[in-house]
Amino acid sequence: MAGFKETKFNDRMDTAAKARAEMLAKAKARAEAAKINFESKTEERKAIAEAREQRAAKRAEEKRLAAIEAEKRRKEDEERRRQEEIEAKAQAEREHAERIAAQEALELEQKAKRDARYAARKSQKKKGGR
Repeated sequence: MAGFKETKFNDRMDTAAKARAEMLAKAKARAEAAKINFESKTEERKAIAEAREQRAAKRAEEKRLAAIEAEKRRKEDEERRRQEEIEAKAQAEREHAERIAAQEALELEQKAKRDARYAARKSQKKKGGR
């Protein structure tokens, strides 16, 4: 059986100093790794933010172009609708004028027939018909 090994005060102090030195070295190594990791993460975040800004700018541009296109379509539709209204109004006026002309022609024809009947009656009276 191994006997109890008694350590001296200086030995214990040296062991504690070595342990502190090792812990300090590990902490420095972790800090250095964290610093490198932080820098790479920072660069990565910057790249992501830049890509996000580019996508946002692209979406904004697409939205602006879509708004311009929609406004253009709205104006074209409005112009087309206005032209259709003008054409419909002109067509209605033509049809109205045709109906009036047809009505006047009918009235003239009826008047001519009425005048012809009247003239026939007059000529019958002159001939001594009644």
